[in-house]
Formats: sequence, structure tokens, C-alpha cells
Amino acid sequence: MTLAQRAMEQLEVWPDLSSGPASCGAGRALCSVHSEIVHFHSDHDVDLHLTERAIERFRADLRESTAIRLVPGSRWVTVHLDCDTDVDLLMSLVSMALKAHQTGSSPVGHPARSECNFHRVTVVPR
Repeated sequence: MTLAQRAMEQLEVWPDLSSGPASCGAGRALCSVHSEIVHFHSDHDVDLHLTERAIERFRADLRESTAIRLVPGSRWVTVHLDCDTDVDLLMSLVSMALKAHQTGSSPVGHPARSECNFHRVTVVPR
């Protein structure tokens, strides 16, 4: 079982999340009543939907993590799962994302649903 599969299994039992297809058309999503929260795109890459306020508040910490990729202008962060610690980080960030969306900290005029990073990130083969 891959790290992404294990993370998805753990998150699927959370009462505030339900599973379905990702709106981007790539992989599975976990959704709250407010928004899509997580997109599982591959065995290693997961997009997590935060709010602008949450990203700004934790930007320095997010940039320090080797597992996190920030895309300018996006309210999604990409989490690359390479080890158990990355899965633990994802769990913490999902909890933070749920709280951020529940408190309505998305700015007025911006829809709760936005395009994830799947089509915004270019991966160059080695």
C-alpha cells in the first residue's frame, strides 16, 4: 500500500470528510460541506486546499518543509509523500484546512472551490 493510499484510508474515516472524484479530473478528492479539501493525484502527490489567510499565516513554516510545494497565487499546496512524517504533516494540514474553511476565512468574493495545483505544476522527468 502506498503512502497516499494509507493517508486516504485514514482520512476517509474522518466524520467531516466524504470521498468522491476530484473536480480537476485527476484522482480522488475528500470534501467537507464547504469545499474540496484534498486531491490525491498519485502515489506521492496530494493537493491540499487551504485558505489564503491560512497560507499567509503559515507561509514560513510551509516553505521550510521539503514535502511542501507552494504555487504563487494558489490556495492549494502540494504535499509530496515520501515517508511517514510526510503523512503526519498531511494529517495536521488537513485538520488545519478543515478549521480554516469552517470559520469562513476565505476572502469575500472568492469561491470556496478553486483549481488545484495539478494543472499548474510542471514536473520535468529526470
